[in-house]
Order: sequence, then structure tokens, then C-alpha cells
Amino acid sequence: MFALAADSIPLPTINIGVGQAQSPQDVSVTLQIIFLLTILSLAPAILILLTSFTRIIIVFSFLRNAMGTQQMPPNQVLVGLALFLTFFIMSPVFTEINEKALAPYLNNKVNFTTALAEAKKPLRKFLLSNTRKKDVLMFLEISKYERPKTSDDIPDLVLVPAFVVSELQTAFEMGFLLFLPFLIIDFVVASVLLSMGMMMLPPVMISLPFKILLFVLVDGWSLIIGSIVKSFM
Repeated sequence: MFALAADSIPLPTINIGVGQAQSPQDVSVTLQIIFLLTILSLAPAILILLTSFTRIIIVFSFLRNAMGTQQMPPNQVLVGLALFLTFFIMSPVFTEINEKALAPYLNNKVNFTTALAEAKKPLRKFLLSNTRKKDVLMFLEISKYERPKTSDDIPDLVLVPAFVVSELQTAFEMGFLLFLPFLIIDFVVASVLLSMGMMMLPPVMISLPFKILLFVLVDGWSLIIGSIVKSFM
């Protein structure tokens, strides 16, 4: 009885093939689908390189190393917090892309090319506002492009790597400033231990509680997150 019931259940099949297009629009839609699938496969790289994620996660890594807390907070917590902060910082850009590009395209008000051009405008504005002129000139010189007359003439292949380098530079500068107060605590603790003749005791074991205490007293998370968010405003 159970065998007959199992035989009556239809099994789905999936067919993937290449057929002849009935109209040029069919080819256009197919190419658009392939392009969207390519974008989705590159989504992690786009999220890391074209948003504020890079600066945030590097600053968090510097903070953890400066405090010497090893794996506290865990990587999952830092990455999750960095993602939510990225969405918070990038929300005006995403909103503008949705209003001017995605929604009109889904409602068949503009074609795919126009929607893509409109989507690039707010993203390029964000990249330009956070990219150093020095880095743009460096990549223009390397690529041997002509010097653009306006910011709109900067090629995307130049703007994206220049933005990434600028983000790395800014993140390392913020990381250096984070290290200074904790480095002073290490120096003070090491000097006290040396003067007491306790040379065999690792200074890190004594300085770690003082670092955590200092970080809590100054409300460190609010200061760091506030500074990161304001650095993009």
C-alpha cells in the first residue's frame, strides 16, 4: 500500500538548455539575467570594496589587537556589527538607488541600461566623497588615462581601487590613534613591574584589566562607533 502511494507522487524534473530565441527581446532578457547572476556572485566583493565595511572591520581588528583581548569579541560579533553599521551608513545610498533605479526598472518605467546608469550615480557620489585625490591621481598615472576635467569623467576602473586604498589608509590612521592610549598603559605597567623587580611576570597579564577598565570608563564602544559613522558624514 505504501509502495503504491509512493509511486503515485510525481517527481519534478529540471531542464537546462539553449534554444532559439523568438525575438531580440528574449536575448536581451537572457543577457540581463546572466548579468544579474554575475552581480550576485560578486556580491561579497562588492559589499567589501564598495561600501564602508572595509574601514569598519579594520578599525575593529586594530581595537582588539590594541587591547590584547585575543578573540574577544569573537569574529562573528565583529563582522555582524560591521555589517549592520555598513547598512546604516549606506542606507541613504541604497534608498536613492531603489527610488531612482530599481523601482522604476521593476515598474517598467525605464530600461535596464538607464536603471544601471542611475544606480551608479549615488554610489559614485559616495565613493568620490571618501576617496583621496592623491590616490585617484596615482591610479590615473598608472593606467595612463587622460586627466579628467570633472569628477564625472573619472573611470570606474580608477575610482574603485582608489577608494579601496583611501579606505585602507584612513582605517590604519584610526587604528594608530586607537593604539596610543593602550600603548601608554603597557609602558606604565612594564615600568612599574621593572622597578619592583618582577621581570619574569608578563606585563600583558597586568595591563589587560587596566585596558578593559579604561575602555569601559570612557564608554569606548560609543566613542569608536560614533567616530566611524561620523567619518563618513
